[in-house]
Amino acid sequence: MLTVVNEDGTTPRGSLIDEIVREGARRMLAAALEAEVNAYIAELADQRDESGRRLIVRNGFHQPRKVTTAAGAIEVKAPRVNDKHVDEATGERKRFSSAILPPWARKSPEISEVLPLLYLHGLSSGDFALEQFLGSSAGLSPATITRLTAQWQADHNAFMDRDLSATDYVYVWADGVHLRIRLEEAKAAVLVVVGVRADGTKELIAMTDGYRESSEAWAGLMRDCARRGMRAPILAVGDGALGFWNALNEVFPETRHQRCWVHKTANVLDALPKSAQPAAKRAIQEIYNAEDKAHAAKAIAAFAKQYGAKYPKVVKRLTDDEEELLAFFDFPAEHWIHLRTTNPIESTFATVRLRTKVTKGAGSRAAALAMVFKLIESAQERWRAVNAPHLVALVRAGARFERGHLVERPEPLVAA
Repeated sequence: MLTVVNEDGTTPRGSLIDEIVREGARRMLAAALEAEVNAYIAELADQRDESGRRLIVRNGFHQPRKVTTAAGAIEVKAPRVNDKHVDEATGERKRFSSAILPPWARKSPEISEVLPLLYLHGLSSGDFALEQFLGSSAGLSPATITRLTAQWQADHNAFMDRDLSATDYVYVWADGVHLRIRLEEAKAAVLVVVGVRADGTKELIAMTDGYRESSEAWAGLMRDCARRGMRAPILAVGDGALGFWNALNEVFPETRHQRCWVHKTANVLDALPKSAQPAAKRAIQEIYNAEDKAHAAKAIAAFAKQYGAKYPKVVKRLTDDEEELLAFFDFPAEHWIHLRTTNPIESTFATVRLRTKVTKGAGSRAAALAMVFKLIESAQERWRAVNAPHLVALVRAGARFERGHLVERPEPLVAA
């Protein structure tokens, strides 16, 4: 049977396949370092002193050190070079420095990048899984976490100061996520705005902390976006929180409103008895899945007729917001699935909530804001563009859509 034997004759513990991978990585790294040193010495073999002796020669090995790689923690003995040649331009003595394994390196670049992501997603320095995979938990020491948090806060501040005049956001989604802060009694509300650029790609526009998604907090965020050059979007999508809509009317009054159907459905069903909820849910789905706006309006009328006698207040929750609920029908049919809910932003919040659940909340409001920013920034790389992205520019240009299809402008009549 194949086994792995250490240099001291002992057999390593753990999975055989993992040990084979680590041993293979160690040997390949050792061979690469040897080849690098040999090439360096051969290239400068003509460098000699007055006595004709070489200025660059091998000088044994450095002290062994452990390097954390994607294959785990492996022990490395880097070759040492006795380098005495002098740079003719500066007159300073030059020293060999490995490009593969610099003297300060204790982690591969990939591990250095993944450690912050592991922490963001709930892995801490004391986690058993981290120690087993990386060989040591030193990469996420309290000092490292403090340094990461400070860097993330600086990144967020720079993000919130950037100029927005060069980017046109045609659609926006706005929502807030509430996080528990271990050092405070009240939950922190993080206000997030995500937009669709003219090329159809989604992008985080702005985010800040607020108090209970109040009108003042949302207005401050929207005014800051306008101050930095943001144009009024054509359509904004959000839940029923009045704070955002009041702020939008103040800062961008020309922007149309679209209420989220997921939030509205939950709001309506919560006011109905459980026995009536399945049928009511199907009736609501008939509304937002309708063929066009006219059929959706008929579906709302049918819902009002079916439930108006017993539950007039429930019906009022739909009919009062009918215009805002059906606004998405005036846009390209390919965009309906994106515009009728806040799912594009809620799906990212799911990752945020999962992370704070694992860590039992953030330590401070500043740390919570920095953490949410980096999580959303990381998730942003996986966001896909809206369907039919070429139609987004037409929406900004004022093109008219009926039943989800572009209405071609009639060509002007030419006089005979």
